[in-house]
Amino acid sequence: MAPVTLVLTPFRAESRPRQRPGLLRRAKRWGMMALGFLIIGAGVLIAPLPGPGGVPVIAVGLVLLLRNSWWAKRQFIRAQHARPKWVYPFRRLMRKKPEIAPVFWQQALRAEKVMLRRRPSRLLIRARKRTRRAFRRLFR
Repeated sequence: MAPVTLVLTPFRAESRPRQRPGLLRRAKRWGMMALGFLIIGAGVLIAPLPGPGGVPVIAVGLVLLLRNSWWAKRQFIRAQHARPKWVYPFRRLMRKKPEIAPVFWQQALRAEKVMLRRRPSRLLIRARKRTRRAFRRLFR
């Protein structure tokens, strides 16, 4: 005679149906995408005001959108191939440890170069060096 074994399956009393494991993660991703679109819209509304107020707001919205949307990532890669110098600052801001101060400093120098076609004056160079030292002390 063969030995008889008894197999018991664990009994689970579930009062509610099981949710799919990715449902909460997907809802969070959709919520972050919606927040990114709202922030981009707010940045577009702020953009006509004096100062660079709209640009950083739009950048924050784009970073949120790019971290949570596959479609936006594909578009970002296409833009990166087309205009690498424009996209590089956003890539630096999307890293796990973003380099915020150096990115804005680099963009300020780029804007200065566009606005001042000729060689900058000594006064401007001194002011730039003082500002850079102050930022270094602030972000150490």
